[in-house]
Amino acid sequence: MKMYVGNLSFDTTKQDLETLFTEHGSVTDVHMPVDRESGQPRGFAFVTMSSKGEMNTAMEALNGKDVGGRTLKVNEAQAREERGGGGGGGGGRRY
Repeated sequence: MKMYVGNLSFDTTKQDLETLFTEHGSVTDVHMPVDRESGQPRGFAFVTMSSKGEMNTAMEALNGKDVGGRTLKVNEAQAREERGGGGGGGGGRRY
């Protein structure tokens, strides 16, 4: 029951999102990733609701809604793709 919420204003807080989504059901978690360097929000979040029905209601109501001067993009979160470990190797020496 996790949703991706994109195109957020950098002024949007976790509390703002919880309040917005609670209008459509029970919010169990809000995760807003921040930039490692600056600590600033990255402009998207993940909101988890307690049931699929509540999630669908929230997506229908909030996708395309103007919040803080930005048009929200709300859809069901997709599983994260596996990333390869580590960078490539270097080449060996050429003689």
